[in-house]
Amino acid sequence: MIQIIPSISVIDGKLSRLKQGDYSKETVYKDSPVDIAKRFEDCGVKRIHIVDLDGARKGSPVNYHILEDIANFTNMKVDFGGGITTDGDISKAYEHGATTITAASVAINNKKLFASWLISYGREKITLAADAKNGKIAIRGWQKKTETTLEEHIEYFNMRGIKYVKSSDVLKDGILQGPNFKMYEQLVKRFPDIHFLASGGVRSLDDIKHLEDIGVKGVIFGKAYYEGNLTLKDIESLMR
Repeated sequence: MIQIIPSISVIDGKLSRLKQGDYSKETVYKDSPVDIAKRFEDCGVKRIHIVDLDGARKGSPVNYHILEDIANFTNMKVDFGGGITTDGDISKAYEHGATTITAASVAINNKKLFASWLISYGREKITLAADAKNGKIAIRGWQKKTETTLEEHIEYFNMRGIKYVKSSDVLKDGILQGPNFKMYEQLVKRFPDIHFLASGGVRSLDDIKHLEDIGVKGVIFGKAYYEGNLTLKDIESLMR
C-alpha cells in the first residue's frame, strides 16, 4: 500500500504554502502546525513531512521549535527538511524529535558529504530531495536552478546506496493540476530499487491511486487538504 504522508510547510512558525515554489506567492493558513498534525494523527497517519521554508531559503534550518512541538504532541514519525547542510543540522533535527531528515541543496553542493550520511546515519534515516524544474534540479527552496538533470542526479546517489528519494516537479507544486505522472513512471522504471515519494500537484484520491499503480511508494501532499480537495475522511479511508 502506498504510504500517505501529509506535508506541513512553515514560514515564520506559521503554516504556509507556496505556489510553484515562489515565495512571493505565499498562502498563510490560520491553523497551527501542531493542531493540523494532531488532526492527521487522529485519522491514522503514521508519518508527517515538515518543510522549513525559511531554512530552505536561508540555507540552514530555522523552525526547529515547530519540529519539536509536533514531535512532542504527537506519536507520528516526523521527517524534517529545509536547509539541512551539515552534520550539526542533522544532530539538531534528531535532538528536536525528527525521525528522518530530507536534504536537497547539500546533495548538489557537497555530494560526497551527502553520500557519507547514508553510511554514518543509515539509508533508512536519510531522504534525498530531488526536485526539478523543466528537468533540471532546483535547490535552495527551489530558488536556484542547476544544470544537473533529474535522472543524472538520482543515478549518482543510486550508485551509492540511496533508498528514499522525494521528487517533485516544481511547476506542478501548489497549483492542484495533478502530479507529473510521466516523470514518476520514468523514474520508477529506471530506478526500480528506489522508494520514490511523489510530491507536488496531488488533487484527489484518484491521483494517489494512480501514483500507487505506477509503483510510487509514498505520496506527500499539502495544498489538496488545505484547500478542501482532500478531506479528513478521504485520508482516513486511505489509511484503512
